Amino acid sequence: MAMLSFERKYRVRGGTIIGGDLFDFWIGPFYVGFFGVTCAFFSFVGTALILYGAAIGGTWNPWLINIAPPDLKYGLRLAPMREGGLWQMITICALGAFVSWALRQAEISRKLGMGYHIPIAYGVAVFAYFTLVVIRPVLMGAWGHGFPYGIWSHLDWVSNVGYQYLHFHYNPAHMLAVSFFFTTALALALHGALILSAANPPKGELMKTPDHEDTFFRDLIGYSVGTLGIHRVGLLLALNAGFWSAICIVISGTIWFDQWVDWWDWWLQLPWWADIAGGVNG
Repeated sequence: MAMLSFERKYRVRGGTIIGGDLFDFWIGPFYVGFFGVTCAFFSFVGTALILYGAAIGGTWNPWLINIAPPDLKYGLRLAPMREGGLWQMITICALGAFVSWALRQAEISRKLGMGYHIPIAYGVAVFAYFTLVVIRPVLMGAWGHGFPYGIWSHLDWVSNVGYQYLHFHYNPAHMLAVSFFFTTALALALHGALILSAANPPKGELMKTPDHEDTFFRDLIGYSVGTLGIHRVGLLLALNAGFWSAICIVISGTIWFDQWVDWWDWWLQLPWWADIAGGVNG
């Protein structure tokens, strides 16, 4: 793949976070770097362990492969390889690969003289995973509270955890996460549609400018956040979606132990309607 004109200017040694010049090179358009090597290492070992788990699990059906965490009896100890230790090793490899990829993004940003918005955004997704497989199990006292690696087994785990707290959708952090996910999708769809509509005017007309885009939303809702502002809004929405997804699960079983619908009792007991006959309390 041919390099773009500006790529020759920045593809020089230096600006690495760790490793010096040892892996400071490119393979085609792909920057390697120290963290590219560690990411490849953890990815290879983790994938090999997953294949090993499938081999000893008795099925190669991708829907049915299941690598379960250790039994609760092992607590936070290392488990035998075939009794959850494999899950622990894969988790270490996954975290190693994810963190390496984030640091590689930071290194590329540093070499280009850019901000660290991309690795920070990616880091929120890594935080959500870390919450599920490390923070929550540690707070609950056993690695067995982590989710299994597999398609159907993971879906079963999600369903079972939800039923442990009866109506999980009453979890206020879950409500926030879902709201941010849908709002992010809406914002991305509107932004993409706006850019495409400006770039694809009727035949014979010139491509429209950002002024047209701003004017459209001022005409539509009375306000436009602007071409730069919409990207700030989109980033904020997406980061909150990932963050509250992590919070909604980590507080279940560590801070809140009952069914989530009971959490809303405070709403029913607000003084301005708690004692109204025939009101929200019947």
